[in-house]
Amino acid sequence: MSATATAAPVFNPLSPEFIRDPYPFFRKLRDFDPLWPSPFGRVSTRHKDVSLVLRDKRFGKDFMGRARKNYGDKADTEPVLRVMRHAMLTQDPPDHTRLRGLVVKAFTARRVEEMRPRIQAIVDAAIDRVEKQGHMDVIADLAFRLPVAVICDMLGIPADHQERFLTGARMAGRAIEPVPMSRAELDAANEGQKEIERYFLNLFELRRREPGDDLTTHLLRAEEAGSQLTPEELIANILLLFVAGHETTVNLIGNGLLALYRNPVQLAKLRANPGLMPNAIEEFLRYDSSVQVTYRVAFEDVDLNGAPVKKGEAVMCLLGAANRDPETYAEPDALDITRPKINPLSFGGGIHHCLGAQLARIEAEVALATLLRRLPNLRLDNSDNPEWRPTFVLRGLKTLPASW
Repeated sequence: MSATATAAPVFNPLSPEFIRDPYPFFRKLRDFDPLWPSPFGRVSTRHKDVSLVLRDKRFGKDFMGRARKNYGDKADTEPVLRVMRHAMLTQDPPDHTRLRGLVVKAFTARRVEEMRPRIQAIVDAAIDRVEKQGHMDVIADLAFRLPVAVICDMLGIPADHQERFLTGARMAGRAIEPVPMSRAELDAANEGQKEIERYFLNLFELRRREPGDDLTTHLLRAEEAGSQLTPEELIANILLLFVAGHETTVNLIGNGLLALYRNPVQLAKLRANPGLMPNAIEEFLRYDSSVQVTYRVAFEDVDLNGAPVKKGEAVMCLLGAANRDPETYAEPDALDITRPKINPLSFGGGIHHCLGAQLARIEAEVALATLLRRLPNLRLDNSDNPEWRPTFVLRGLKTLPASW
């Protein structure tokens, strides 16, 4: 990002310095102008502003508008961009309401809580696999495998198919980044999109022949009913559930564990009182959010806490900045697992609040509690200079080597 005024902070959201620690940049930007007019739209950094934008019906989604701005007319033909236009994540009512209504029952508090024993079994199996060797990559060996296994179960992906996903590459999510992809990046993303789409088309055929008690079968029935789901919406939302179903949880586990080990006093508190884990998860979400950015566009002229936003103007909500707003949290740059009244915006808000938020919380809670209990001598081998993924919207680690 650059600024028109020389006094404004200048930074590149994909630079190594920013990826390593974006929060000093966010702080400078919030102090300079909490609703800064950038090349990507207004950049909102205060908790009260971001919270209002996420919940106010005068704001909505415009994914394809931003895609066409970045890629021109070809945005409508690039597979990785085209599929996104049919996903509930990029829709406004009434389509969003219809699409979300088809899957929301799978994510009720009761259904998610009933998954806890399965989540515990996956975590224990992951630790069993590495315990004797005395070392692992927390990301690849646990944080990635757990939510992928869970979402595979939910989507009805057969057990003998799951290993390809459990050991596969993570999807980078570059399509949702504000900085456009290069032609090479776009080609690679398109190929990845087409490959996973081919798999799910085969899965659809399997579940038509052999229906089960899973989300894929449920959505296929909605598609076959004719009026509830189009074929394009079916593939887009299955893909969305698969990617969103694991990406944020991987980052929550990795970012949370790293934050703990960088703050040994907090780690000692949690070891002494494991009952603090649910509140610690909320603090991890606030302190180093898995999702740093979300977009909205104004449907009409809006006064945003004293700042005018014009109809059609985009607002880039910096969730990571809002979660560290000193007007909302005392000592916002400090990790405090006993912090009261934590209200992180990491899962969004309003009608687009993340469907899987409670599932992600439970997965992270079980994973981190089990690690601390079963591997009490665990140490992180590179906590001072970990390797972060080169993305802005999604914040997470590439690797997190550990030994015991």
